[in-house]
Formats: sequence, C-alpha cells, structure tokens
Amino acid sequence: MTVIDYDLEFLEDGRTIELISIGMVCDDGRQYYAVNRDMPVRKIRKHKWLMENVVPHLPKGQGDMRNSMSKRWLFHYGDHRVKPHKVIADEVMEFIRAAGPDVELWANYGAYDHVCLAQLWGRMIDLPEGVPMFTHDIQQERSRLGLRWDELPQQESGEHNALADARHNQIVRRWLAEQEARTA
Repeated sequence: MTVIDYDLEFLEDGRTIELISIGMVCDDGRQYYAVNRDMPVRKIRKHKWLMENVVPHLPKGQGDMRNSMSKRWLFHYGDHRVKPHKVIADEVMEFIRAAGPDVELWANYGAYDHVCLAQLWGRMIDLPEGVPMFTHDIQQERSRLGLRWDELPQQESGEHNALADARHNQIVRRWLAEQEARTA
C-alpha cells in the first residue's frame, strides 16, 4: 500500500467548494503542487480569512516578474504551478495512479478536501479509476488513538500553503502510526 497525504485550499460558502490550490506528497517521494488558474478571484477578494491566510502563499513571481505583476493579481498567472482546472484534474489523476493500485489518501479534517478533490472530475461517481472514493482523516485517527489535538506535532511554518500542509500531514500521519505501534 502507498499513501498520499494531501491538502487543498478552497473557497466554500456553505453550498459550493471551489479549488484554490492543491498539494500532495506520496510515500514514494513524489510531490505535486498546483494553483487553480480558474479560481473565483472576485469572491476570494471579498473573503477576509482567505486574503489573510491563503493568498499570501500563492505564487507571486520572482525578480523582475514580481515587479511587473499587477497589484490586482492574487497570484502570478505566468508561474508554472498555475494551471487550468482541467490540467490539474489530469495531473492529479496521474499522480494518484502512479502510486499503484493500492493507494490510500490522507488529509487533516479531510471531508471538504475529499469533496473538492472529487469535484476535479465532476460528481463523486465520475471519479477516475484508481482514485479512492474516500480519504482517511488524521483527526479521526488521533481520536481513535485517544490523543488530544494539542499532542500532535505542530507545523513550524507555511500553514495554509497546500504543499506545506500536505508535508505536515505526512509527518503527523507517520507520527500517529508510531504512537499506535508503541501501544500495540
């Protein structure tokens, strides 16, 4: 079995969930990060929490590119990590399939993440072959092991950067497995 830890940043309004960025790390060492070029920029601009916590982590360009980036842009559209929704869907499908036939997905508070992930391809029943229909949840595992949330390893930096969060999810998931092994 191969595990992929992941995190999505998204805009949700109680009725819809719209992808902003996705980060994935696989036990085989591969990583994936993309920013949705098609995100609802106008809605995100009106969302104070996203503007303060997520937008600062989006690609801003380097050197001269940063200077030429419009102040109105939330991210640098020319960055190689910024991709159309359809391209992200195809790349994520290939990333998951490359992990092999027996892959597990893990996320922290992953219910919304899984719905947003599934929506890359449309409805839940439209999931491509090889993409799991559910995500294991770090908080459920923590609770099952009888641990408090404040006992988990803390993230040093990059919180709400999807790739940094996915890397931290991998650390926490592995730590939880160590805790379980100690009590077995």
